[in-house]
Amino acid sequence: MAEMRLVVAGAGGRMGRTLIAALAAMDGVVLAGAVEASGAGVIGRDAGELAGLGKTGIPVTTDPEPLLAKADGLIDFTIPAATVIFSELMAKKGLVHIIGTTGLSGEDEKMITEAAKRAVIVKSGNMSLGVNLLAALVKRVASTLDDEFDIEIMEMHHNKKIDAPSGTALMLGRAAAEGRGVDLGKRSVRARDGHTGVRKVGDIGFAALRGGTVVGEHNVIFAGPAERLELAHKAEDRMIFARGALKAALWARGQKPGLYSMMDVLGLSDF
Repeated sequence: MAEMRLVVAGAGGRMGRTLIAALAAMDGVVLAGAVEASGAGVIGRDAGELAGLGKTGIPVTTDPEPLLAKADGLIDFTIPAATVIFSELMAKKGLVHIIGTTGLSGEDEKMITEAAKRAVIVKSGNMSLGVNLLAALVKRVASTLDDEFDIEIMEMHHNKKIDAPSGTALMLGRAAAEGRGVDLGKRSVRARDGHTGVRKVGDIGFAALRGGTVVGEHNVIFAGPAERLELAHKAEDRMIFARGALKAALWARGQKPGLYSMMDVLGLSDF
């Protein structure tokens, strides 16, 4: 089978540059284009040079449509407003759309779900193998331990991250809620300040820390009477997310239109 041709959205950002480097290192995929928002300082620059690879002959542009005409899919770690636009564009063209964008609203999610009727979309708050295994374990542990065990999720990221809790923390929260058979939207506690009263049984708490250059750390704590179980993942390099996204793209090639997750890619849906 021919190499899968992929366009990278947000090519000038940290993840965009990492994705370009990952594409150069992985068999079966090739960079078909690089896109950035109009006004970005990297417009016109060579995508390979941005990623520290040397010249590739592929300049960063603002218009994805000409690139997608000769591509199989798009990798998108951008911002919610851009991701929603890309999802409709990919639906129109019937191509693969890999979404690693976080901070999506309920309305954004609805629009992406609608786009997935015509495109193959793989969306995840985290593309790494380790985090998705962690989510599967969280769901299993939450279903095994009863409400005597309080669930708290703590995450830390670099000081440039703009959304909180992180998409990964929310993914872990959803896994815990599924394990408990509850609605996360009704049981999550995002902030505590002042005289809050005692903790409500069955709540799922979140704490977000920001500082330095931390790539990503997540801890899920099950705190029970006289004992505590902690499940954790620490990301040391953004390359783990990039490789996961590219594996998701290769998996998505040939799938029927629909909205998938990394759990589907890794065969963990029924874990």
